[in-house]
Amino acid sequence: MASAAVESFVTKQLDLLELERDAEVEERRSWQENVSLKELQSRGVCLLKLQVSSQRTGLYGRLLVTFEPRRCGSAAALPSNSFTSGDIVGLYDAANEGSQLATGILTRVTQKSVMVAFDESHDFQLSLDRENSYRLLKLANDVTYRRLKKALIALKKYHSGPASSLIEVLFGRSAPSPASEIHPLTFFNTCLDTSQKEAVSFALSQKELAIIHGPPGTGKTTTVVEIILQAVKQGLKVLCCAPSNIAVDNLVERLALCKQRILRLGHPARLLESIQQHSLDAVLARSDSAQIVADIRKDIDQVFVKNKKTQDKREKSNFRNEIKLLRKELKEREEAAMLESLTSANVVLATNTGASADGPLKLLPKSHFDVVVIDECAQALEASCWIPLLKARKCILAGDHKQLPPTTVSHKAALAGLSLSLMERLAEEYGARVVRTLTVQYRMHQAIMRWASDTMYLGQLTAHSSVAGHLLRDLPGVAATEETGVPLLLVDTAGCGLFELEEEDEQSKGNPGEVRLVSLHIQALVDAGVPARDIAVISPYNLQVDLLRQSLVHRHPELEIKSVDGFQGREKEAVILSFVRSNRKGEVGFLAEDRRINVAVTRARRHVAIICDSHTVNNHAFLKTLVEYFIQHGEVRTAFEYLDDIVPENYSHESSQGSSHAATKPQGPATSTRTGSQRQEGGQEAAAPARQGQKKPAGKSLASEAPSQPSLNGGSPEGVESQDGMDHFRAMIVEFMASKKMQLEFPPSLNSHDRLRVHQIAEEHGLRHDSSGEGKRRFITVSKRAPPAPRPRAALGPPAGTGGPAPLQPVPPSPAQTEQPPREQRGPDQPDLRTLHLERLQRVRSVQGQPASKEQQASGQQKLPEKKKKKEAKGHPATDLPTKEDFEALVSAAIKADNTCGFAKCTAGVTTLGQFCQLCRHRYCLSHHLPEIHGCGERARAHARQRISREGVLYAGSGTKDRSLDPAKRAQLQRKLDKKLSELSNQRTSRRKERGT
Repeated sequence: MASAAVESFVTKQLDLLELERDAEVEERRSWQENVSLKELQSRGVCLLKLQVSSQRTGLYGRLLVTFEPRRCGSAAALPSNSFTSGDIVGLYDAANEGSQLATGILTRVTQKSVMVAFDESHDFQLSLDRENSYRLLKLANDVTYRRLKKALIALKKYHSGPASSLIEVLFGRSAPSPASEIHPLTFFNTCLDTSQKEAVSFALSQKELAIIHGPPGTGKTTTVVEIILQAVKQGLKVLCCAPSNIAVDNLVERLALCKQRILRLGHPARLLESIQQHSLDAVLARSDSAQIVADIRKDIDQVFVKNKKTQDKREKSNFRNEIKLLRKELKEREEAAMLESLTSANVVLATNTGASADGPLKLLPKSHFDVVVIDECAQALEASCWIPLLKARKCILAGDHKQLPPTTVSHKAALAGLSLSLMERLAEEYGARVVRTLTVQYRMHQAIMRWASDTMYLGQLTAHSSVAGHLLRDLPGVAATEETGVPLLLVDTAGCGLFELEEEDEQSKGNPGEVRLVSLHIQALVDAGVPARDIAVISPYNLQVDLLRQSLVHRHPELEIKSVDGFQGREKEAVILSFVRSNRKGEVGFLAEDRRINVAVTRARRHVAIICDSHTVNNHAFLKTLVEYFIQHGEVRTAFEYLDDIVPENYSHESSQGSSHAATKPQGPATSTRTGSQRQEGGQEAAAPARQGQKKPAGKSLASEAPSQPSLNGGSPEGVESQDGMDHFRAMIVEFMASKKMQLEFPPSLNSHDRLRVHQIAEEHGLRHDSSGEGKRRFITVSKRAPPAPRPRAALGPPAGTGGPAPLQPVPPSPAQTEQPPREQRGPDQPDLRTLHLERLQRVRSVQGQPASKEQQASGQQKLPEKKKKKEAKGHPATDLPTKEDFEALVSAAIKADNTCGFAKCTAGVTTLGQFCQLCRHRYCLSHHLPEIHGCGERARAHARQRISREGVLYAGSGTKDRSLDPAKRAQLQRKLDKKLSELSNQRTSRRKERGT
């Protein structure tokens, strides 16, 4: 009789599965009733406007059809989607909104095409036209839910059998039996490390349960394969399962190399092409009875044809009886061939649900298998694990419960326990008694691994010597650059105004600013010689994946761009992560799943770059540890080093209480706001070089690369920490300001974080701050700004080069006014961070011999030689500047300039109809008053971006959100318009007739 624990578990699981099923059915129903096809495609469950590119017969008589997007020809790419190999899909004609044409199984999904396998029966022949448009919709899999429920009911009714003692252990009614003694093993794989060998020996010695915990890159699959080989060597029959087809196929490939007798169950369409020869269909096709089975099928077809031709009832009855006998013989011969194939195999492999009792395994006796191995158990619903578990007395579970949990649709069911995997439940219950953890990883550079090890795996992991220090520059053909020489890179967008897209009706999130940063970093890697196929771009959001593909696929076709979920179990030499979230509320949403971030970071082998807004993500404790780790052990850059057209933005989150200037509120080593001053970090401005793939400023180098230089606080390798460091440098700068010195130099012993703090504090106090030198010789110089020479008060016209009279500038501000006020207190004509940033950019470019940008010229910050100024200056020739002694003439000239349009060669008066420009402080006539006409266009756009970023409100002229109408709504409005036009036309016609009469 089933125990109370089993009954309680089964009852709860059935309820949760019902919730999950209802949620999925409701989701599909709402899709059909309320969601447009375009929206379904954006959610990743539908593919629209597909055409047939090829079709052939394969997979043992099944029809294989390849679909591609219609538009843009062969270069078109599929939108981001959640389709995977093995999914059940419905095929629909795009021109017909009715029922589906057929149901098939996806066999292959690429960025440009999908292949679907259709089963063709005698009564159904699928005919597809290459000129038509089709769509594919992912369908719910009722078979899976039926099998899960059947397994749970079987567990509840299980009385006696091979799994009785195993059930007692898995539900805590009895403790695991003591390990049995085994002979010293001769390992098939002689390269196993100590932890892997221990795990293999432990798994073989356990009587009921063994758990192999394999963190990323630790060779879990290698260990599982060794366990299976050792079990077969002992004469045991093994049933090996996993929740996904790709995980099972991975094991099949590894075991096939060892020349074992293996058999893969499942639909051939769900199998990798490389292992289809090991499928049951392929084995049956090669068996001795294959020809006899084929002859019986041919006889059945012939009898069908005779039955259709005859009209005699007696003959029809005879033909039906003959078909019945032939089908019975066919079934017997097929089952006999299946049983022979199953019994001769040492290892049978299937998905968890593929091992169900209604499949081929029903032909085997209950006690046929000795061991059940479930790989990737942490990603499987526990109910699915009970399908194979009831077939053996012992189980070995392998996986990593610190990575993504089982996928569920119902959030309520997941919280109630449906997402708790069997492996996680047993690991928490029994701990070290049944768990062995693999501790040596063979994938990641030690700097990448160390964060995951410390935060997720209790610091147990160590990097194998073959990967501990490997970098991108070590790959063949890759140049040694600053990008290829660091394993950790953080590109911080805090304070740059690169906010996420705010779409009210959009479930997913996107960030175009981060897309640009990703594109620039990938170009730098590719220019250094890193093949695009070795780079992956990962984002948690499908919308961002779409934006990235639209921007990058045409330039780098081999680049792989996927969501975190779609990349689990994979690895690349370089991984770039776009976290997307950047908002004033500090909301991180989907990023709050710790295990998802663990998966994303640990996909990289030699280099991982994170692009994020530290101000936003630091609101989540786990993400904050990641950012702080990258700051301490990697290189930190600001988005200013990549983009020269962004507006510095000193915003504060709702959670921040106090100053509006975020730099005055330090939040650890990574301050929440980074200003343009950070661009001085590398000794030269990096905006233009970044765009050209040139060398960029380097942040703090890894401790593994070179020892940190001593710092001002006594040589700490990490520099002074947080608030203490800020106060230390602030005191030095305040003392410098009070002295008569004009310049203060900081020693090269500062690390990158200390230099960042010095830049910020100098910016707060209105001081100039420059960084010079390279590498260990880099130092910061802080100097006082020299007060400008006195200039006349009144303005006589626009600046030189604009065509108006030469201006007389205001009196220079007092020293008290040189310190920059908070943004909220500044007027539109006062200098802000953008101005200071452009000044620094101009200074560096003048040193490098680079021309100034249009924006700098428009801002009046390009200082030309005096002679050149006189040569290029244009204005009203009639206006001559009087001598300083002629005060009356001076006033007269100023009044005349105020009453004349400030545009070049325009003499129109502006006394009554003039418009005043807040940007350049001149008046213009109505023909030239627009900023874009008289030369303030760039400044106007920058001012608008600042205002939008500061206040979060869109104003007239600042751009509007895309609110394109729904096609149905547009058609309705068009009909109304046509009707109104028709009425007006009829009225005009009737009036003409009246006048004619």
